[in-house]
Amino acid sequence: MEGLINCDEDLEIENLAEEIVDRLNWLGGFGKDPVGGVSRLLYSKEWLEAQQALKRWMENEGLEVQFDEIGNLSGILKGKDTRETILTGSHIDTVTNGGIYDGQYGIVAGVLATKYLKNHYGQPKRNLEIVSLAEEEGSRFPYAFWGSKNVVGTASRKDVETLSDFNGVSFVEAMKGSGFAFRDESKAPRQDLKAFIEIHVEQGNVLETEKKSVGIVQSIVGQRRFTIKVTGEANHAGTTPMGYRKDAVYAASHMIYEIIRLAKQQGDPLVATVGKMEITPNIVNVVPGKVIFTVDVRHTDKHAIVQFTELFTGKIREVSREHGVEISIDMWLDADPVPMDSKIVEVIEKQCKKNSLNFKLMHSGAGHDAQIFAKTIPAAMLFVPSRKGISHNPAEYTEPADLAEGVKALIGTLYELAYKE
Repeated sequence: MEGLINCDEDLEIENLAEEIVDRLNWLGGFGKDPVGGVSRLLYSKEWLEAQQALKRWMENEGLEVQFDEIGNLSGILKGKDTRETILTGSHIDTVTNGGIYDGQYGIVAGVLATKYLKNHYGQPKRNLEIVSLAEEEGSRFPYAFWGSKNVVGTASRKDVETLSDFNGVSFVEAMKGSGFAFRDESKAPRQDLKAFIEIHVEQGNVLETEKKSVGIVQSIVGQRRFTIKVTGEANHAGTTPMGYRKDAVYAASHMIYEIIRLAKQQGDPLVATVGKMEITPNIVNVVPGKVIFTVDVRHTDKHAIVQFTELFTGKIREVSREHGVEISIDMWLDADPVPMDSKIVEVIEKQCKKNSLNFKLMHSGAGHDAQIFAKTIPAAMLFVPSRKGISHNPAEYTEPADLAEGVKALIGTLYELAYKE
């Protein structure tokens, strides 16, 4: 297949952008907030309604549809060799008051790409499966990637059976209330999966800035997250001279300045973010005695993350001594960078060139289900632009033409993987 056959003249392809938008709006109606946006948290009523609606759509497209034990939904176009499966899709859950593109675009794109391939090329050599993963965001319970981790067999019931949401509803109660249960961990994970391809909105502004319609992800960044506790001495704001103070906010501010300065000095692709701060006692007329803040560090290279960790922690310890305050540093997340499969990346790149798609090779600064699959099977990702880089927000938006370009790239890639010898 030299690219998509007559894709510029094919009525189905020309109508693709409109069909994608219609399906995104339709799916975004499940969990739609009165004030705008979508809230569809794991095992909620809205989540279950969306999964059941997707099930009906997949069945109407002639796919064999099934739920697994924990609620991942699959639509399968059976291949001539049912022992091998090419998997595509993304997650159905959202953040609170999120947009209609994050996650669900990958599911809609997968169904439409499979529909096109079925209509034009019939039965594939290998199974072609679209998965609507139960959960990725970690928005309801303090656990992320529940869907993909169950598929590959790395999730464990002991990790979640004591968890509850902010309303006190337990994970187990919510799961059972939706009609699902824990998988049988004594059984081996699936052996038929040969590749996973995820298409997703970028959630950044690189593609938009560079005027590219498709991003081919070569790696997903590694992350380290820290909680820094700065302890000074609370005291009266009027009677404590400036020179006698152990002001935790002043010290923390100096530390944050140094962290960001050092990150800028290191340059791209390293990023460092201080995203949360708590001040005690947080009163207008009291010198602050304690500050807790977070640091999120990301890079495509593990050595660079380790090196920057040593650099900034050494610097803020130095600052703590200068201000006469105590400091504790807790690193509570240490995730390695995950490379995408080079052979699949090459397949995607060739398809983009064959179909004259405007693409860029890049890395992902956010975590995705593809990084979970990549640890056990070949995996790759495609991005389409996000306007102004906005995501996890009702203002999330991607141009319809770019949505269609992404699906074209997906169609070509799935053809190569599922139909070719």
